[in-house]
Amino acid sequence: MEDKIRLLQERRRQIELGGGEKRIANQHGKGKKTARERLALLLDPGSFTELDVFVQTDVNDAEEIGSAYPGEGVVTGYGTIEGRPVYIYAQDFTVAGGSLGEAHAAKICKVMDLALKTGVPCIGLNDSGGARIQEGVRALNGFGEIFYRNTIASGVIPQISVIMGPCAGGAVYSPAITDFVFMVEKTSQMFITGPHVIKAVTGEDVTTEELGGAARHNQKSGVAHFQASTEEDCFHKLRKLLSFLPANNLEDPPVAEVQEPLFAAEELAHILPDNPNKPYDVRDIIRHVVDGSDFFEVHEHFATNAVVGFARLGGRSVGIVANQAKVMAGVLDIDTSDKIARFVRFCDCFNLPLVTFVDVPGYLPGVNQEYNGIIRHGAKVLFAYAEATVPKVAVLLRKAYGGAYIAMSSRSLRGDLAFAWPSAEIAVMGPEGAVNILYRKEIEAAANPAAEREKRIREYRERYSNPYISAARGWVDAVIDPRETRRYLLQGLSMLAAKQEDRPRKKHGNIPL
Repeated sequence: MEDKIRLLQERRRQIELGGGEKRIANQHGKGKKTARERLALLLDPGSFTELDVFVQTDVNDAEEIGSAYPGEGVVTGYGTIEGRPVYIYAQDFTVAGGSLGEAHAAKICKVMDLALKTGVPCIGLNDSGGARIQEGVRALNGFGEIFYRNTIASGVIPQISVIMGPCAGGAVYSPAITDFVFMVEKTSQMFITGPHVIKAVTGEDVTTEELGGAARHNQKSGVAHFQASTEEDCFHKLRKLLSFLPANNLEDPPVAEVQEPLFAAEELAHILPDNPNKPYDVRDIIRHVVDGSDFFEVHEHFATNAVVGFARLGGRSVGIVANQAKVMAGVLDIDTSDKIARFVRFCDCFNLPLVTFVDVPGYLPGVNQEYNGIIRHGAKVLFAYAEATVPKVAVLLRKAYGGAYIAMSSRSLRGDLAFAWPSAEIAVMGPEGAVNILYRKEIEAAANPAAEREKRIREYRERYSNPYISAARGWVDAVIDPRETRRYLLQGLSMLAAKQEDRPRKKHGNIPL
């Protein structure tokens, strides 16, 4: 038996060495860790159990194990993060560039199946050159098997992709289906076709970083949700994300100790400028309200005229959606609509109540927006809020105009509670536009048209564009002192905790994608 154990240990060591010392050194030289180093860094110490250590393609002789593609270029298994179980795989770039073949895909599929069966989050650490070309259609079938499992698991367990190197061609579609994508500056890239192909086909010169780096996908395309400076920073953010999420769609999110905000509630009365057209940072309001003033933003660098992310209220996780007045006045446009709708749907999948801070002047006008489908994209926000059955609470801060007011968790879309600050302006359009239509003749006939227009704007704002008309109809549940916002949210969410809502039986809705 001792000899057999020694042989086992030798074979393990051979596989654990991956592509060998030289390729490990090359990986380190690029500022990247190996697959096993990443697992040790992310998971709780000593918690990782590896599966399918000896899987290898076309093995007929035990002596061949580990000789060609040790571990098939991917390390798979399960462990814990902050004591909570996760299934995980980490592609090993030191073995055939982490390329995906039939056995490589089978190892990934096994942990995905186990994650779904047990109701546990699944995490993928991606670092791969793409399909293993010499395996041809077998590799392509492997990708398809992964994509199918991503889709079936969507909305059942959280799926998180961490891009830690190249991710090209068909490999990008698995992360695209998952719930959240993390990227690391200077070492992560995602693209369908690389710079050489683009140069040959279109004549465009572009580097891999310019084409598919972390900054591009966090700021421009919106493919990635989080940008990290280092792999350590990336794993820190990943752990924090998981702390807000339940293990699956049948569980409630984890509960933490209640913490009061770090900022005084009195300050809420002074954050909004007196001039309703002046900008402010809505994050200041969020941090004055949520537990510990801790707001974990998602898609921080993409479509910045809206803010989405996770926080806690009364120790319980919530999803936060807010219009960002300091960027394009907080209008809804194509990218913002996609950002909000996807986040709302995620929260609804995983039982996270939604708190929406509204200050929206409308949808962004323009030929480019119309030609690129603002109608279709804007409808996603309406669909997502109307579809969501989790508790939905809105706080109307300032502007709430037209169709954009309806979209942002209004009572007509079955928002459960709507609270308005005294500064809220709820109307079909802003006072400036309204008086141009309603009082055009009077303004033109006045001795001083500019003064007459300002007078009409003030009158319109005082008489019609305020929260009291909506409150009189019951579409606003309470006009509140801004300093009491946290109390109203805590009490409202507590009363809604046991909310149940039945919908017509169907396979799924047909969201306007």
